[in-house]
Amino acid sequence: MSRNAPEVSSRAFRVGVAGCTAAAAAFLLARLTAWPPHEDEALALYVGRGSFDELLETVLGERGGAPLHFFFAWVVSHLGGGLGALRLVSALFAVASVPLIALLAARLTDRLTAVGAAALASASWIFLFHGVYARMYSIFLFTSALSYLALLWALREGGARRFALWAGAILLCVATHPYGALVLASQGIYVLLVRDRLRAAVAAFAAVAVLGTPFWIADLVLAGRFDVGLGGRGDKLGGPIAVVRYLGQVAADFSAGWVVLPVVLGLVGLGFRSLWRENRRGALLALVVFAVPVAAFTLARLGSSAAPETRHLIFALPFFTALLAAGLAAVGRSGHPLAPRAAAFVGTLLLAGGVTWAWDRTPALFTGDPP
Repeated sequence: MSRNAPEVSSRAFRVGVAGCTAAAAAFLLARLTAWPPHEDEALALYVGRGSFDELLETVLGERGGAPLHFFFAWVVSHLGGGLGALRLVSALFAVASVPLIALLAARLTDRLTAVGAAALASASWIFLFHGVYARMYSIFLFTSALSYLALLWALREGGARRFALWAGAILLCVATHPYGALVLASQGIYVLLVRDRLRAAVAAFAAVAVLGTPFWIADLVLAGRFDVGLGGRGDKLGGPIAVVRYLGQVAADFSAGWVVLPVVLGLVGLGFRSLWRENRRGALLALVVFAVPVAAFTLARLGSSAAPETRHLIFALPFFTALLAAGLAAVGRSGHPLAPRAAAFVGTLLLAGGVTWAWDRTPALFTGDPP
């Protein structure tokens, strides 16, 4: 927690997080069916119509990818639900992610900043759109945030039970999306850097490596179907240029679009500097979370037909908004008489800008399917 942060009671923290969660739930439930159906949503429901054995054979042996998402589609289909029910699953996981984002940000910064981080995250296009898109990305956000929280708890408190809980959380994460491997890699690197309870952590990571075998096989099946890499069809730029352009799009979709991106990145940098001074381990974890995918994408072969999109880095959203909120907090504590009001004003603009960017990116999410 920042030594210079204003004190916020646990009750005020809970009220603030509950407000963010309620606002997210109200929007997602109200716009659950506004966006037109997508073929990938129909695919999940179609695969889920068969028996459980057929589901496993299709997902693990033929399609690859996201077993947990297809399991929920199977449950929805066999309960007689359709697209609305499957979208409700995405919305529920998105709403449940808001308190996790706040708790994770509170572990990195302080309670007031954590409420700001949760608000900024829940107003972003990546959150709002994937909260109604009946695929695996809100589940990915939830399970990844849960795994980071569980790891920090296990490293702080120790104990076989806590490491077992972390193992369960990260297994759910890697069962949700192949990029869960990046989450696992970031956590492994962080453990090696801080070297807390290293023996117990190594044992837990070894168990995850073994128990996650079906998911590694599913990822290999998916990789065999797509020439996975970065750059997209016809991309001739290659190397760091493609990575920088991609990360710029991610930052825009995590915040309020391209227009204010320089301001956002400046605040994120300010937030990281503040966090490095106040909580070096928290800053280190945030740094690793961003560095692992950057390194992976830089080393990947470019020019594939399966280039990553913003949604593939949704697991980094809590850390991005925590740094953004920390930057706003640092501005507010700068000592100028108008600094707190300026920080609050900019924060409000970013919240409104996030919703505006979501409207610009996916108008049908707000206006409904055109006639």
